[in-house]
Amino acid sequence: MEFAFTDEQLMIRDSADGFLADASPSSAVRAAMATGGQDLALWQRICQELGWQALLVPEAHGGLGLGFVELAIVQEQLGRCLASLPFFTSSVAVCALRLLADEAQQSRWLPALAEGSLSATLALGAEGVPDASAVQVVARKEGEGFVLDGRLRPVLDGASADLLLIPARLAGSRGADGICLFAVAAVSAGLQRRALPTLDQTRQLAEVDLNGLYLSADALLGNAGAAWPVLDKVLQLAAIALAAEQVGGAQQALDLTVAYTRERQQFGRPVGSFQALKHRMADMMLQVECARSALYYAACVAQEALDGQSDSTLAAELPLAAALAKSRASEAFFHCAAESIQLHGGVGFTWEYDPHLYFKRARAGEALLGTPAWHRERIAAAILEERP
Repeated sequence: MEFAFTDEQLMIRDSADGFLADASPSSAVRAAMATGGQDLALWQRICQELGWQALLVPEAHGGLGLGFVELAIVQEQLGRCLASLPFFTSSVAVCALRLLADEAQQSRWLPALAEGSLSATLALGAEGVPDASAVQVVARKEGEGFVLDGRLRPVLDGASADLLLIPARLAGSRGADGICLFAVAAVSAGLQRRALPTLDQTRQLAEVDLNGLYLSADALLGNAGAAWPVLDKVLQLAAIALAAEQVGGAQQALDLTVAYTRERQQFGRPVGSFQALKHRMADMMLQVECARSALYYAACVAQEALDGQSDSTLAAELPLAAALAKSRASEAFFHCAAESIQLHGGVGFTWEYDPHLYFKRARAGEALLGTPAWHRERIAAAILEERP
């Protein structure tokens, strides 16, 4: 595939880069870390001035009606500055609503998400294994509705989101059978949540307890017990979006390192002029570019899958494309963040310099939505299944 950004996509990338460089510098990120992990003032500006929250929402529901490549472009720039926003989680929730909700449910939730007056998250409550076994909340039928019991931990933005999309399995079901998805208002009787302490202070995690949470029938998205095939697709889309953020973080770790080694003097010359350090930074660049290539191929695949073109050859490649993008991006980000600390020398691990922020985001994000090893196992299994 020959891929190049369109003029419109280049404009989105450049405007996002310029805006975030001014609105979300390191000082703003650190301020958000000190106040709970989200920069709500920046989020309001984005919603009112740029409309990024409406990227994936169809025009019929008040959105911009753009595609997954545009989402990946914005996510990459957000990853560069470690912006503490509910953009990622709300975008994943939009994907879930588009693929599972009926027209009435979409009309209820999507316009508010497009407007920015509502934030949402997919509350899977699993870290390293995003498969059907991770769904531990139990749903039992009661009258016309359902009662949910269980605990979700950790949930991205779970303490601040207005709407939680909660996967649950019907009592007595196993594996991929019997899984449902419910749209639940955060302020509901029987639902309690609390913020969790995190390694990566730029990202919110929460624990959500469900104790006899009663939901009416209209909270169910899709058919009862048959949500897993679509939910699995949503998780693959989420993995690609997370990979975009990680590619941006890896690029910024490289850029910080190059800038520092040009300034740091040793033996009367910049340390970046030494061949050994040039080789290490060249390896970093190779990691970033390989991850970026995997990412944008996966974003093209994701667009066809999101559009419902399940019979297309490209859309059928979603599981492999998502696994490749997430594993490559996670490994590239961690490698670049670790190298950035090393190549900053004695100041690399200090609080005043930024490499440690990227290292923490890289390490914490490595396990989200599947570790690189887990995704490689999926790739290997798919290859072995195709062999005669």
